[in-house]
Amino acid sequence: MICSLQELGYSESLVPKEYAEGIYYLPDEAVPGEEVYSYLAMDDAIIELDITPNRADALSMRGVAFETGAIYNKKPTFLKKELRESSAKAADKIDVQVTNKEEAPSYQIRLIENVKIQPSPRWLQNRLMNIGIRPINNVVDVTNYILMYYGQPLHAFDYNRLSGQEIVVRRAQDDEKLVTLDGETRALSEQNIAITDGQKPVALAGVMGGLDSEITESTTTVALEAALFDPAAVRHTSQEFHLHSESSTRFEKGINVATIDEACEQACALIAELAGGTVLQGAVKATELQSKDTEVPITLQRMNNYLGTELTVPTVNNIFSALGFGYQENDGNYTVVIPPRRWDIAIEADVVEEVARIYGYNNLPSTLPKGETVAGALTEAQLKTRKVRTLFEAAGLSEAISYALTSEEKTKQFTNASSKLTRLDSPMTAERTVLRLNLVTGLLDDVAYNVARRNEQVALYEIGRVFYQENEQNPKDDLPQENNHVAFAIAGQWKASDWQSKEEYVDFYRAKGILEELFTELNLTDLIIYEKTTQLKEMHPGRSAEVFLNGQSIGFIGQVHPTVTKQYEIPETYVAELDLDTILSTKPEFTYVSVTRYPKVTRDIALIVEEDVVNQTLVQTIEKAAGRFLQTVSLFDVYQGENVTSGYKSMAYRLTFVNPEATLTDEQVNKAMTNVEKALTENLAATIR
Repeated sequence: MICSLQELGYSESLVPKEYAEGIYYLPDEAVPGEEVYSYLAMDDAIIELDITPNRADALSMRGVAFETGAIYNKKPTFLKKELRESSAKAADKIDVQVTNKEEAPSYQIRLIENVKIQPSPRWLQNRLMNIGIRPINNVVDVTNYILMYYGQPLHAFDYNRLSGQEIVVRRAQDDEKLVTLDGETRALSEQNIAITDGQKPVALAGVMGGLDSEITESTTTVALEAALFDPAAVRHTSQEFHLHSESSTRFEKGINVATIDEACEQACALIAELAGGTVLQGAVKATELQSKDTEVPITLQRMNNYLGTELTVPTVNNIFSALGFGYQENDGNYTVVIPPRRWDIAIEADVVEEVARIYGYNNLPSTLPKGETVAGALTEAQLKTRKVRTLFEAAGLSEAISYALTSEEKTKQFTNASSKLTRLDSPMTAERTVLRLNLVTGLLDDVAYNVARRNEQVALYEIGRVFYQENEQNPKDDLPQENNHVAFAIAGQWKASDWQSKEEYVDFYRAKGILEELFTELNLTDLIIYEKTTQLKEMHPGRSAEVFLNGQSIGFIGQVHPTVTKQYEIPETYVAELDLDTILSTKPEFTYVSVTRYPKVTRDIALIVEEDVVNQTLVQTIEKAAGRFLQTVSLFDVYQGENVTSGYKSMAYRLTFVNPEATLTDEQVNKAMTNVEKALTENLAATIR
């Protein structure tokens, strides 16, 4: 019977090109009438593995062999081919450079001369097809075979097609072009690491080679690349161009630094065997990363506490030996030596997980928790935070949760903080590059989201963290300071019209009333001062105030500047943001006053002052001058217009006096009012009406 590989069950994408549209020729020793599967290695055992994200070491046959050996307590053995090198040195024929060592911590090139490109032998083709890789030719197939065997990506260049017989690893230039092996022209940018021949890109580092330097039938000298690239850069390039390959996956997840040289040497030996080439002496290394073991201290008691077991020292020793880990043990205290092939293990918990896996999860006993049961309770700060939430929601606000990551432009808005920025190393979008310094911009985004969906009556609040940074250059050494803030934003109608009243819209006094209710609930009213401010350019200069608590600035309140609301495409909006940590840490002072049995006396006073004089200044002046019998001061009228000079305003106050020990006389009240009038006239240039 004559048939093709497709008819035998192979996918068309795996069939070698020479057999893609024709029959497949079996070897001469094939016996007619026998099953075909043995000649295609289709009767071999194929293991299907689900690899968890942290176990990139198992993305190779060697890694699987080590894992299988640990499970069955067998030590794997690996055969190696002898590498024979010529006397000619590779360094005399090619120069290799890396401009940034962090982008390619390990990079080397080996040269194999006088190769003959042809189809791979049947055994190699069968192995590649059975693991889902299409055979190409003997050189490319060797790189793919080593990839699956060692987990080490390799790339083969046609040495004679490299313009300057040199390799330079650098950042690509904006709009630099590269035709990749799939025939697509790619426009590169500075975000991509390019492999160049000194003049032009010949490969995308860790992702795909270039068409101009691919291995063809005319290739006689191969430049073989073995490297370790920055995982983040490879991931970015792979996602940008939608090029996901076996090589890019391994570079993204990590490779075994200890076997980079060995994998490259074995590939050279195999190419020399299958393609008849000569390997030049030495690898030309631009960078090299020395592999080293990782030491993790742990105790037997700690392992047993984690797992609820009663493992003994001999049992744990056997597990470490099966895993191929070195160890030093002294009275149950271990120093476990992790080989470079297990780069996923770095801390105590990783070691405990390995012990549990090999010991067997099904062997772990079911145990009840130990220790005393402690009744839960909320801290004072948690109780106050709940009170803040309750009050805002009672005022008609809904809680929102905004992104902690924002853009550099937005994080600098609505803040006077001198903090530097905490940047994200690998942001997904330009809108989420830095940690926020304020909550208001997130709330304005929420307002814009609602308004765009025709929900124009918006009242939101948020309690969240802002991040102040002192060390912008190296934030890992100096983590940002996290402060809790509370903010709200209100826009649109506050109250709809009905048969009794007209509609009401949000304004400064509505927003300020929400804060006053908050401070009243927290017993902080007497410690709060509002002062007009123009320091925040995102706020309306005539409708904004800075909020002080015990003389310390804790935030601001006011109308968002019209130019900013236009940028966000939202209506007139009022916002406030306060330092919640400072508010919660302030302990209010309570004053207890007995209920008086004596009558109160009220007097009204009207005055004209400059329009820049704020109510709080007037109230403080009155309270200071009126004496100890003054109980309350309340503003009941403000007027600007006819009969009042431009730039001035008329304000009327009602003063309530009471003596808790006796009935007040007119003489006492008149004296207090005289002192008030004098203070207002002298200190604030007020005119008493």
